[in-house]
Amino acid sequence: MSYFQHARAVMVLGLPLIGSHIAQFAISLTDAIMLGWYDVQALAAQVLGGMVFFVLFLMGSGFAWAVMPMVAEAEAAGNTTQVRRFTRMAMWISLLFSAAVMPLMIFSEHLLHVLGQPPHIAALAADYLVIAGWGIIPALLVMVLKSYLAALERTRVVLWVTLSAVAVNAVVNYALIFGHWGMPELGIRGAAIASVAVQLVSGLLLGLYAAWSTAEHQLFIRFWRPDWEAFGQVFRLGWPIGVTSLAEVGLFAAASTMMGWLGALPLAAHGIALQIASLTFMVHLGLSNVATVRAGRAVGRGDLVDLKRGGQVVVALSLVVAALTVVAFLTIPEWMMGLFLSPEEPDRVTVIALGVPLLAAAALFQLADAAQVMALGLLRGVKDTQVPMIIAAVSYWGIGMPVSYLLGFVLDWQGPGVWLGLAVGLACAGVFMTVRFWGFAVKRVAAA
Repeated sequence: MSYFQHARAVMVLGLPLIGSHIAQFAISLTDAIMLGWYDVQALAAQVLGGMVFFVLFLMGSGFAWAVMPMVAEAEAAGNTTQVRRFTRMAMWISLLFSAAVMPLMIFSEHLLHVLGQPPHIAALAADYLVIAGWGIIPALLVMVLKSYLAALERTRVVLWVTLSAVAVNAVVNYALIFGHWGMPELGIRGAAIASVAVQLVSGLLLGLYAAWSTAEHQLFIRFWRPDWEAFGQVFRLGWPIGVTSLAEVGLFAAASTMMGWLGALPLAAHGIALQIASLTFMVHLGLSNVATVRAGRAVGRGDLVDLKRGGQVVVALSLVVAALTVVAFLTIPEWMMGLFLSPEEPDRVTVIALGVPLLAAAALFQLADAAQVMALGLLRGVKDTQVPMIIAAVSYWGIGMPVSYLLGFVLDWQGPGVWLGLAVGLACAGVFMTVRFWGFAVKRVAAA
């Protein structure tokens, strides 16, 4: 395939995936905007509660993401039996993981106290997690089904289902957070109920579609029967992906914890800035998923040229998006921050002022963040997950986190210092993982 053909194929597969990631993110974005308009304290608590949920969710998603390269390679090789085995056992592992982490969310208030969070914010965050935590069960099953369908290059349905979920979330949030249409005013608990409802609707729709459109794979027939060989393969590939995701999201979670030490308003500003930065990251994540699928299919065909060219195209597209994001973060930060706050909010000006330098710091790590997530996607496509896990742990926790603490608290740069530390960790990961793919993984595939 030519570079133009690769770019076209990436866009055909990638635009629905990017759209679905943005739509998925829009669910939490809606929570943040509505809670910000409802009460800044509730927004700060949702930042903490959402952080705990997201850390555990992304760790469990490693097994879902393992499905993507495994199914892509098996489908390219014409092995439909393996497609079913890998997907079904990924759902098994996701259910077991959900059961294991549920107690952490149900009893989260003590954990947040240990992390030094203000008691009233910790109590509100725990109220959120006691309800929202149950959503991790359908949420992880949804991730498996999304990865399965993406590997089969059936991404449009993923987009439409996710858009439907956004609508459901917005309606239920509006009704239950503020108490409209005769519903009780539940505040942050209303946002939690909406999140669980969304995950259940998404799981039901994707499950019905998968059972109908890919009947030849028989995903749910005799679902209860174990397949320990496939279970082991998915687990071995998936757990390093989960730990890698944990290392990255844990870095941001630790940053949220440190921002909480500075008070509710810096935490709210951090939460808004993080929402904005995460929105742009969804584009890169969608392209990274495309990289995984197309790399897995190239490996299944034994096509080294397509592997290289496809990798070059997705990296170039991601860097273009990153450059445009930098411009936006540096030119219109006040406007973006202001979208999350009511004009009547007494602390509006303070929160925006605290958030603007955070977006400036976020602009610094856009290129690095794009590079690391693209390299990760390509490495997963060739089933290289354990060394990237080590790179992530060293970059984020051995370098990024100490720098965040040093700049934020030792040098007293506070919020901007914490975010500059994030930039350093992401930059290191971007460099090391890019070298890993182009300097080692491609050569290993060529020698196979």
